[in-house]
Amino acid sequence: MSLRTFASVGRRTAALAIITAAIAAWLLLPIWPAAWTDAQIETLSSLWIGSLESLPPDPSNAVAENSAAASFGQQLFFDTRLSANGAISCATCHQPERRFTDGLPKGQAIGTSGRNTSSIVGVAYSPWLYWDGRRDSLWSQALSPLEDSNEHGSDRTHIVAVVATDPSYSSIYESLFGAAPGSPDSHSVDRTFANIGKAIAAYERLLMPGPSRFDRYVEAVVARDEQSQKEIFSDDEVFGLQLFIGEANCTQCHNGPLLSNHEFHNTGVIAFAGEVPDKGRVVGVRDVLEDPFNCLGDYSDGSDCAELIFARTGSELIGAMRTPSLRNLENTGPFMHKGQIETLAQVLQHYNEAPPAMIGHNEAQPLDLSGRELRQLEVFLRTLAAPLATADQWLRPPPVNVEENSGDQAGGNASGDSILTTVSL
Repeated sequence: MSLRTFASVGRRTAALAIITAAIAAWLLLPIWPAAWTDAQIETLSSLWIGSLESLPPDPSNAVAENSAAASFGQQLFFDTRLSANGAISCATCHQPERRFTDGLPKGQAIGTSGRNTSSIVGVAYSPWLYWDGRRDSLWSQALSPLEDSNEHGSDRTHIVAVVATDPSYSSIYESLFGAAPGSPDSHSVDRTFANIGKAIAAYERLLMPGPSRFDRYVEAVVARDEQSQKEIFSDDEVFGLQLFIGEANCTQCHNGPLLSNHEFHNTGVIAFAGEVPDKGRVVGVRDVLEDPFNCLGDYSDGSDCAELIFARTGSELIGAMRTPSLRNLENTGPFMHKGQIETLAQVLQHYNEAPPAMIGHNEAQPLDLSGRELRQLEVFLRTLAAPLATADQWLRPPPVNVEENSGDQAGGNASGDSILTTVSL
């Protein structure tokens, strides 16, 4: 046998061995999902939307639960007059039809913002806001874009003037906060500015995720209703869910009914093209501690600030970003803190490989899942889509010159009191 023939036979033998191994591995894959164990059912129950506790109060915001403040905040959220060019509102980037994101790698308003627009649905449960957690409340976060040159591009003096010179705004402001908005001294301007953020936060606290197909499946699993389980989930979706809580180790960070631990992790995401790597939480924690509108600041309505007082610091936070919720992923791409990854499939491939971090340390470990398993994970994640658990009236600009109910968050109260609101958009 010639060397050429021998080499050819060797290549064919090696190829046959690879094919045989692949077929053997495929044959070893389960044909249908295994039954859920008691331990797995307990994990599923912890992820179920029905286990979400009532939204805790925000002691730093005295009007957080006030529905009149929420109505006022809704008007402010959609009001373009707060921007420098009269064309930008909070809803420019936080679009209700996109689960309050914008579908862009980075937010686009007066200019281009530094990071991807995060959804604000359910974010009231998080002790930290922004990808790097540089704000510690919804109301302090709401103030930042107003004065960001790439977003609203405005300043607090202008914003206070808008509220003070609009008769409807001025009236509702005074009824909520006990004084007319603004005055010549800077402290009053800052106080009014903070209160405007608190009204916007009262509105944003109403934006909550609703039950998804996944949640209906969990209910069927807990009830041991096998027929309903088969009707709600395909086998691949079940396999994907089993991977999610098992081999893929997703629940290490994406846990609880919002599928987020609200913590910060470096997962080795590559820097945005043409930019240096983002330092993330290590800078964000410094910023929140220095923020005059933080929980310990003069404009906070409370002093229960344990999260801020005991905030983690240190070099292990280099490159770490806040864990986003996985609920309602549809229409929210591109993904990651600067929209570096276009599709959900590419996100899963990133975690499957877990490359070294450009700065800091990648906490994730390679998953080494097969292509089939990655597809199963993806189809499962898509079962988390659901309408918001928020009345439609809050998901659009408020009507002009109509009577808004000022009762509870569902739209009324026992006394039937109401307020008249007017907004120019």
